[in-house]
Amino acid sequence: MRKHLISELRKDERIKDEAIFQAFDEVPRHYFLDLAFVEQAYSNMAFQIGAGQTISHPITVAFQTQLLNVKKGDKILEIGTGSGFQTCILCEMGAKVFTIERQKELYLKAKVIIQELNYTPKVIFGDGYKGLPAFAPFDKVIVTCGAPDVPLLLLDQLKIGGVMVIPVGEGSEQIMLRIVKTAENTYEKEELGTFKFVPMLERTVK
Repeated sequence: MRKHLISELRKDERIKDEAIFQAFDEVPRHYFLDLAFVEQAYSNMAFQIGAGQTISHPITVAFQTQLLNVKKGDKILEIGTGSGFQTCILCEMGAKVFTIERQKELYLKAKVIIQELNYTPKVIFGDGYKGLPAFAPFDKVIVTCGAPDVPLLLLDQLKIGGVMVIPVGEGSEQIMLRIVKTAENTYEKEELGTFKFVPMLERTVK
């Protein structure tokens, strides 16, 4: 089933990085879903994972990863750990990942699964809008939930030359943006299609 999914991903001409296909082959997506969905784990579908959140379509995970242009050793900030699947894909590709989840239920669940798979990102329960200034700057930032706008605090934590991939929009659909930080307060933005993500919400963590 995993091989079939990868063959489906290969049909999408936007996905060009062979390391993405290799990561999908290594990371068992069914670990991140309830047992009832094991048979469907390798179909190109999104699933509920609790707390009103979803695990994204595999093609969306692959596309966002392609836009990041992940290199081994990249220091990546992920906003929205969710199930932990995207986190593990980035780790498998050799990135040093820092990931933030605001839903306590998902944070605890993802942390266990990620550890069971022997990946070692820094998983943090917190407000994604604030990022992680103590660990900045980051080579890449990926946001896996729909943001009403681009959070300035996250842009500040991106190094010059760094890349942010973020779906932006307040309605039911968002525009995928790829933002390159060309100077301290200068950015180049590309719009790369319409997607549907759960909304990015602020949360006070105590």
